[in-house]
Amino acid sequence: MQIADYRFANALALAPMAGVTDRVFRRLCRGFGASVTVGEMVTARPELRGTRKSRLRLDFSGEPAPRIIQIAGGDAADLAEAARINADHGADIIDINMGCPAKKVWRKAAGSALMADIDNVGRILETVVAAAPVPVTLKMRTGVSADRINAVAIARRAEAAGIAALAVHGRTRDQHYRGVAEYDTIAAVVDAVSIPVWANGDVDTPDKARAVLATTGAAGLMIGRAACRRPWLFRELSAAAAGHGVIDEPSLADEAEIVLGLVEQVHDFYGEDQGVRVARKHIGWLCERRAPHTALYMDLMTADTAARQLRLLDCYFDAAA
Repeated sequence: MQIADYRFANALALAPMAGVTDRVFRRLCRGFGASVTVGEMVTARPELRGTRKSRLRLDFSGEPAPRIIQIAGGDAADLAEAARINADHGADIIDINMGCPAKKVWRKAAGSALMADIDNVGRILETVVAAAPVPVTLKMRTGVSADRINAVAIARRAEAAGIAALAVHGRTRDQHYRGVAEYDTIAAVVDAVSIPVWANGDVDTPDKARAVLATTGAAGLMIGRAACRRPWLFRELSAAAAGHGVIDEPSLADEAEIVLGLVEQVHDFYGEDQGVRVARKHIGWLCERRAPHTALYMDLMTADTAARQLRLLDCYFDAAA
């Protein structure tokens, strides 16, 4: 896959996820083989650009190009200004969010809510592409509901507006993350446009990756929730695509090193108070993979200092050995 001057060897992308794909997690996934990592969505609203939350989400220090920043909003002028500002501050690619199904986002006529009005989508895309001095990509869903599947029409408008690449999640807005992703709509998008398309949704094994690529004809795969639970999935998918066979899961000792290192870096990145809260997400996904005793789980999820959180993680891995 290639976008402008950027060529992605394995076309495996880490999906942008608010509250997850910070600088720490992006670095971890790149280490496991993701060739594309996208930052958390940042608001296009001018009054919120300078908040601590936005500054942390825009921290790409030490990361290789391309630095991809996703912007979200419902106003074309705000989105265009946000694209210009972020490009001026080092973004190599701007991604527009038309896929987020969260109520607090679509209630503000942003994210996946935008897909309900194709003409407005066209205006937004044309305005942002004209304003941005860097390539612009688009992430979207198949539609807003099962009776309003319009991804193909939007994809055609996107290509006509100058969008450089698309990522399509195989669910409607109404589905959120429920049910099973469908790929026929993604295949129809691929057939309808000549720009690269990432297929997104429920890709969690090498076999599933091969099946999705075969079904859709997509140029690449974008991985979201599966990477939260198993960030080494990128290594498995990359090895399978290269014909290197099955890659073993990390040993318990390796997994302990990965998780403890991630949590320590999260503490450092956010500071102790916020870092402990953010780390609970990663600990929760760890506990999904290997459920601990209920009492230990409750202690892990309520620990309120960095030292206690790390000490309890040591206990968790000792108990699992």
